[in-house]
Amino acid sequence: MTDSGAAQRALVSAVRHFAADHVPGEGVCVALSGGADSSALTAAAVRAGLAVHAIVVDHRLQEGSAAIAQTAAAAARGLGATAEVVPVTVAGLGGTEATARDARYRALDDARHGRPVLLGHTLDDQAETVLLGLGRGSGARSLAGMRAWSAPWGRPLLGIRRAQTRAACDGWNLPVWDDPHNDDPRYTRVRVRSEVLPLLEDVLAGGVAHALARTASQLSDDSDALDAIAARTFAQATTGQGLALDALVDIDPAIRTRVVRLWLQAIDVDAPAHRVVSTVDALVSDWHGQGPIAVGGDERSRVVVTRQGRELLVQREDR
Repeated sequence: MTDSGAAQRALVSAVRHFAADHVPGEGVCVALSGGADSSALTAAAVRAGLAVHAIVVDHRLQEGSAAIAQTAAAAARGLGATAEVVPVTVAGLGGTEATARDARYRALDDARHGRPVLLGHTLDDQAETVLLGLGRGSGARSLAGMRAWSAPWGRPLLGIRRAQTRAACDGWNLPVWDDPHNDDPRYTRVRVRSEVLPLLEDVLAGGVAHALARTASQLSDDSDALDAIAARTFAQATTGQGLALDALVDIDPAIRTRVVRLWLQAIDVDAPAHRVVSTVDALVSDWHGQGPIAVGGDERSRVVVTRQGRELLVQREDR
């Protein structure tokens, strides 16, 4: 059993230290769902001396969601925060989980009015993220997990366990809503949380969640260093709409692929997949006369990358 008083102190300390490093003023928003993590974060932020505005996004995906959202907002006001409920419509391509997340972040961004937004992700969430990345064969940046700070989004609780947020809510007598989606085995993350991590903790004699979170932190530092080198190389290699091969041929693949990714993003290839980056990189590292590489486009035309002389160029071709 986690001691509620110790949990409360740990949360307030985590938020206070985070705010000292990342929050320029006293005003913050908190993304509040009514669950234990975001409720404990809201209470801790108020107790840390921040002017808290809680934003409760109602996805309207479950019966009674409006009442749940209003209860969460009322609890935040009872703590001394201001609060608002923002209803959203979840629609579009992709799974419900992904589209709901996109709608939530858009709503939070619209409602924050220049203030940073604190999110209730915990050490357990970070461990799950790293495991999911490992299972999908992700690169170092994905395995680095969630950043503690990526403006305007802040995650003060990445060093706090989920059991601590629950204990803190109990100690503060906060109402907690348990989202049934968090126990639905149809979601991969739920199975990682309820089956994979407990098994690893058992087989490896504990400490796995902490180890995964520590790995994420170390990889984040490494990735930041590589990204900085890649950014400098990218600045030297760009030639208008092209990329100079002479600046790329003798550099380490870890840097070169990052430069290729930066270039693709600069020419409006949104979140280029690993396969696309690798195929374009082969125009530099494994040249044997390949044809144009499709990297994007629409129903009328496609965007391709070609190698011409000592340069990579981007072109648009009619379909």
